[in-house]
Amino acid sequence: MSVLPIVTYDDEVLRKEAEPIKKNTPEIQQLIDDMFDTMYNSDGVGLAAPQIGELRRIFVADAGPLTEEEGGSKYGPLALINPEITFESEEEVDMEEGCLSIPGVNASVTRPEKIVVSYLDRDFNEQQLEVDGWLARVIQHETDHLDGILFLDHLSMFKRKLLSSKLNKIAEGRTEIDYPIVPKKQETK
Repeated sequence: MSVLPIVTYDDEVLRKEAEPIKKNTPEIQQLIDDMFDTMYNSDGVGLAAPQIGELRRIFVADAGPLTEEEGGSKYGPLALINPEITFESEEEVDMEEGCLSIPGVNASVTRPEKIVVSYLDRDFNEQQLEVDGWLARVIQHETDHLDGILFLDHLSMFKRKLLSSKLNKIAEGRTEIDYPIVPKKQETK
């Protein structure tokens, strides 16, 4: 198992749609293990494959740290392969979100309170979860990554403008980050 470097928000891979995974392989199992290692090493609660440069429809999540006051996540660590959100409640809630690919940037995002997600688990068994609260938020955030969407895309232009100096610092590699990231490409002269 390995801790992999995370790509930051200005990397074009984060804007591409990930490809479905067709079969279970040792490589996929290794990817899942590496993604969990990377997520935990970075103190994250979710990590999508595009965030490590892999355009595959898979993410890992563990909302337990966010739900400790509520008794922790009853689902434990999850690997979701080819997830599809099949239901979103009309009731929406605002919660602050952050992202390992956008370090040091947080903002309030409005999302459906409850969702139903269908997916394959790491053993390629079909699963369906009906969730709310933090786990619903994490699943929606990570599913967005698989579709090339960042939480910033849910913000108004005004809010994005307010965050622009922080985003520029990330893009220029001037943000202090305490986990491995993909190095910035040096411009040639």
